[in-house]
Amino acid sequence: MSDVSDDPNIEGRNLAEPLRRAIGDRYLTYALSTIMHRALPDVRDGLKPVHRRILYAMRELRLSSSGGFRKSAKISGDVMGNYHPHGDGAIYDAMARLAQEFNVRYPLVDGQGNFGNIDGDNPAASRYTEARMTAAAEALLEGLDENAVDFRPNYDGTLDEPVVLPAAFPNLLANGSSGIAVGMATNIPPHNIGELCDACVHLAKAKNSELVRDDTLIEYVRGPDFPTGGTIIEPPEAIAEAYKTGRGGFRVRAKWDVEDLGRGQWQIVVTEIPYQVQKSRLIEKIAETIQTKKVPILGDVRDESADDIRIVLEPRSRNVEPEVLMNMLYRNSDLESRFSLNMNVLIDGVTPKVSSLKEVLRAFLDHRREVLQRRSQHRLDKIDHRLEVLEGFITAFLNLDRVIDIIRYDDDPKAALMREDWSKDHVRAVSEKDYKSPPSGEGELSEVQVDAILNMRLRSLRRLEELALRSEFDELTKERADLEDLLENDGRQWKVIADQLRDVKKEFGDRRRTDFTEAVEVEDVPLEAMIDREPVTVVCSQMGWIRAMTGHIDLTRELKFKDGDGPRHIFHAETTDRLLVFGSNGRFYTLSSSNLPGGRGMGEPLRLMVDLPNEADIVALFIHKPGEKLLVASSAGDGFIVAEDEVVAQTRAGKQVLNVKGETRAVVCTAVDGDHVAAVGQNRKMLVFPIADLPEMGRGKGVRLQKYKDGGLSDARIFVAGEGLTWLDPAGRTRTVTELDEWKGTRAAAGRMAPRGFPQDNKFT
Repeated sequence: MSDVSDDPNIEGRNLAEPLRRAIGDRYLTYALSTIMHRALPDVRDGLKPVHRRILYAMRELRLSSSGGFRKSAKISGDVMGNYHPHGDGAIYDAMARLAQEFNVRYPLVDGQGNFGNIDGDNPAASRYTEARMTAAAEALLEGLDENAVDFRPNYDGTLDEPVVLPAAFPNLLANGSSGIAVGMATNIPPHNIGELCDACVHLAKAKNSELVRDDTLIEYVRGPDFPTGGTIIEPPEAIAEAYKTGRGGFRVRAKWDVEDLGRGQWQIVVTEIPYQVQKSRLIEKIAETIQTKKVPILGDVRDESADDIRIVLEPRSRNVEPEVLMNMLYRNSDLESRFSLNMNVLIDGVTPKVSSLKEVLRAFLDHRREVLQRRSQHRLDKIDHRLEVLEGFITAFLNLDRVIDIIRYDDDPKAALMREDWSKDHVRAVSEKDYKSPPSGEGELSEVQVDAILNMRLRSLRRLEELALRSEFDELTKERADLEDLLENDGRQWKVIADQLRDVKKEFGDRRRTDFTEAVEVEDVPLEAMIDREPVTVVCSQMGWIRAMTGHIDLTRELKFKDGDGPRHIFHAETTDRLLVFGSNGRFYTLSSSNLPGGRGMGEPLRLMVDLPNEADIVALFIHKPGEKLLVASSAGDGFIVAEDEVVAQTRAGKQVLNVKGETRAVVCTAVDGDHVAAVGQNRKMLVFPIADLPEMGRGKGVRLQKYKDGGLSDARIFVAGEGLTWLDPAGRTRTVTELDEWKGTRAAAGRMAPRGFPQDNKFT
C-alpha cells in the first residue's frame, strides 16, 4: 500500500493535525461564540442577540404597541427561520421572559395569554399565546430606518439584521441581564429608568466625563429597583463599592406589615418578596420551617395572593415582637435573599469587560452620540436630495413654457432638458435669495432633477404649488444649516442627547419600587419567651410513648395506655420547660414541652422525636434545671458528675456524655442534691462515700464507684448524710436509715450487704 503523502490527489483534502491543537482551536471558537453571541449582553442596547432578533422580527411583522397581536408561534418561527437558527422553544422562552412583569422591570413584549407567573409556572405553549411590542421596545428600535446603526447579513446571507439597536434609554441597567458563558458570567439587576436618565444627563452635561466622580453618579442611581419590590438592606458603602468595581451584591428582604386582629391577636402579611424568588417555593420553605421546628413561634402560613402578593404568617405565640419572628424567618427562608452583581458586558460589542456604573453609562452615551450623528447625517443627505429636486422644480416652474415645449416636441425630452442652458437671457431666473445654480453644471439640470420634473403630475403645475415649493425650500435650507451646526458642535450634540433622555424619563419614568433601610438585627429571645406559659403533665409509658396532658393532674390518677403498656415517667411541667432524656447508650436528648403531642390520645413514640436507637432504653426523663448538676453512671460501676447545662443537645442526634462500650449500659442519672453517694450493686452490696470523691467532667467513662466480683451497678442515690438515706420498701412505705457507718467507705470499695428491708430489685425507688 502506498503512503498517503505520495497520493497525487492529496491536495485539497483535510490534513491530519494533533488532537490537542484541533480540540483547542475548536473549543476556543465555541467559547468565543458563546461569549459574544449568546451569554453576554451588549452594553449599548443591553440585549443579547436572541432578544435583539426577537424585537427586530416583531418590528418586521409590524407588531407595534398600538397594533394587533400575533401568535407567539408565528413570531418565534420567523425569528428562527430568518435570524436565529436555534430551537424555537429557547426563542419562545426568551420572548416570554421579556413579557413577564415580575422578571423585567420595563417589559419589552406585551403578552396576551398565559406567560407564566411569580409562582414559577411555565408559560402556555406558543400556539396558545399572542404578543406584540411595548412602547419601551419601540424606543429601543427608534431610528433603524435612518441609518442609525450598522446592519449585517443574517446567518444564511438572505436578509440583513441590525448589529445593535439604537436604544433610546440604557436598557442594560433598566432591565438587567444574566448569563453564563465559558469561563465568565454576568448578573446585572434592574434599575429605575428615571434615575438612570438623570445620571446620564449629568454625565452628558459634564465637559469632561473623566472628572465625574463615581460617588456623584451613585447619588442619582441609588441602587437596584426590582420589579417585585422588596427592601435593600445593604450598607451604602457596600453599594457604592459594588458600582465602582462592577462586582458586589445586594441583600434584599421582603416587605411586610402587621395586621391587628383585635383582642391582642395579630398576624404578619407579606406584600412584596425578593427578586427572582418563586412564591410557591418560598411558601414551601416556610412551611418546612414549621414542620422542622426551626421557627417554633410560627404557627401557620397561608397564601391569599390574587393579583398582588399576600402571604399571611400566623404566630404561635402572641407575646413576642413581630420583628423577632421575621428575623428568624430571614435566616431560615428566602424572605431574605442576596442578588450578586457582576457587570460583565461586551463593552464595544466584541470585548467582554467587568465595568463600573460610570463605564456602562459612558458607553451608552457614546452610542447615543453616534446614533445622533448618523441619524443627523442621514437626514442631511435626505435634505440635500430634496433640495436638489426642489431646485429643479422651481426652475421648471419659472420656465414652464420652455419645459412644456421640450416635453411636447422633443424626441428625447430628458436629454434635451439636461442640455438646455437655463441661465440664458430668455429664461426666467430665480432670485439670488431663493435659488442656487443647478449642481450639475452652470445653468444645467441634473439627472435627478430632470427625472423629478418628468415624473411631475400635471395638476401640480399650479401657482400655489410653486409657492409651496419655495416655502419648503426655505424650511429645508434652514434645517440643513441647523444640522450642519449640530454635527460640528459637540456641546449641542450632548444637549440634544440630554433633552432626549428627559423625554424618555417623562414617558417611561415611574416611582421606585424597591426601598432602602438599615438591617436592624434583632436579638433572639429564649424559646421560653416565645411560648405561652401553661401547666401540663408529662406522661411517658414503659414502651416510650410520650404525651403532654393539659393542666397539672393528679399523679396517682389512672391513665389509659396501649395494651401491654403502662406508666413509667409522669410529672408536672410547664409548656416553657425543656425536657432531658437520658438513654442507656449514654446520650442526652432535649425536648420542648410545647412540642409534645396532646394528651387526648396515647401520644407518639419518643423515638420519632429524637434519634434514640431501638436497642437503647430510656433511663431518665426530667425537667432541665439550668445550673444544676447530675450524677451519671454505667452498669460497669463507672460514673462522674456533669453540669446539666453541658448535656443540653441542640439536634435530634443528642449529645454523648457517658461513654459505654460492649455490654455496658448507662443505668443511673440522678440529681446532685446532697453530700454523699449510696451505690448498690446487683450483688445487693451497698457502699456510701462522699460525693467529693467523684470528679466533675463534661464527657467520659468516669471513675469507679463500687467494686464488684460479679455483676455490676444496679442503682445509686445522692443524699444528705445528716438526714439519712431513704428508700421505698415493697409495701410502698418510705424507710430511712440514719446510722450508715457500717456502709461508709472509700470510693471503689466493695461495700457491705444492704440493710434489712431493702427492695429486692436493688433500686432506691
